[in-house]
Amino acid sequence: MMVKLTMTFLFTFFISPLWPLGPNPIPGEPFVIVNKQSNEVVFIQDNRIQTIISAATGKTADLTPEGLFTVTVKAKNPYYRKKDIHGGDPSNPLGTRWIGFDAKGTDGRTFGIHGTNDPQSIGKYVSQGCIRLQNEAIESIFEFIPLGTKILVVPKADSYEDIAREYGAIQ
Repeated sequence: MMVKLTMTFLFTFFISPLWPLGPNPIPGEPFVIVNKQSNEVVFIQDNRIQTIISAATGKTADLTPEGLFTVTVKAKNPYYRKKDIHGGDPSNPLGTRWIGFDAKGTDGRTFGIHGTNDPQSIGKYVSQGCIRLQNEAIESIFEFIPLGTKILVVPKADSYEDIAREYGAIQ
């Protein structure tokens, strides 16, 4: 009985979709590159670039953290805690979607890719560290970026294909 229980546990544990098998990211899986130099967000899936979107990043280079991060939180019509603004409110600076990631040891509620109530800020260096997109743009990719997706934030002039290949997002 104990052997059967142990085998069931091991089988479930190692076969579970929560178990990170293989390289991460897995080629073909969703992957996001944020280029602080060009203020662009690149969405990669199925071994190719799906779209490149204009973005806004930190007022100073150090505000938007660089590195490889993991999406840990997603929200439609996110609540803006700093100023107690409810989701869906036109004055909410987070716009209509939030994709939070674990930069600087945070839980995905501090740094993220989100919409904006200030569309004229896109393409500029204006945020306190987040990556802003037009609401329509974040809505178009939101459903394709599951929890666990890797987000790479870099200040590079390299081609997006080369960057993605270096990180294993495309073959």
